[in-house]
Amino acid sequence: MTAEVVLILSIATLVVVLGAYIATTRQDRRAAAEPAPRRPAEPAMPNPAPVPEPPPDYFDPRTIKVGDFIECQGTRSRVLGALHMSTRQGDQWTDYVLDDGSRVHQRLSVRERTGPTPDSPAHLEVMLRTQVPTQGMVPARSTLILEGVEFAPLERGTVAFRSEGTTLHPDRGLMDYADYRAPDGRRLSFERVQGQPWTAAYALPLPPGSIKVERLP
Repeated sequence: MTAEVVLILSIATLVVVLGAYIATTRQDRRAAAEPAPRRPAEPAMPNPAPVPEPPPDYFDPRTIKVGDFIECQGTRSRVLGALHMSTRQGDQWTDYVLDDGSRVHQRLSVRERTGPTPDSPAHLEVMLRTQVPTQGMVPARSTLILEGVEFAPLERGTVAFRSEGTTLHPDRGLMDYADYRAPDGRRLSFERVQGQPWTAAYALPLPPGSIKVERLP
């Protein structure tokens, strides 16, 4: 009897141990099959705000006044007058009449140009215009040649102007203009107050920072 009891107890113990082992193995497999819980995503750090560039440190030629002395291209000139131009489309610019003591007439044209698209930033266009003899030449709508250089038409139109100071122009009026450009970038401009002959000038683009001003007290 004693031997049979011991055998029965041994078998029962073995069954319990095997059952516990099988249950544990199943739990381990189930845990391995389930994906690990995801950690909440950390919020992305915002990009730092762009630091605005400081404004360029140069004299703004749009603030030139009649009576100022300016230095341009190594020449000191006095601003005798100004021609304030405006178009029907609302474009505006100013031509300053310069006197450097010589007989060569020059004008400094300052104009704010818009970009090719509405999102493009505007830029400042500064042109130094020096009169040249044209011997009765008139601006054609096609290419023209002056002093051996071929110029292609660029822009033409009519503007209203208002004179300030000494300009050798009427106080107010209408002016026709025609601009041309050579392959090397040189510019040629024609203009006439309506009812008067055409005049021509070479137009040299200048960086705005190349102009200095001197104001008398």
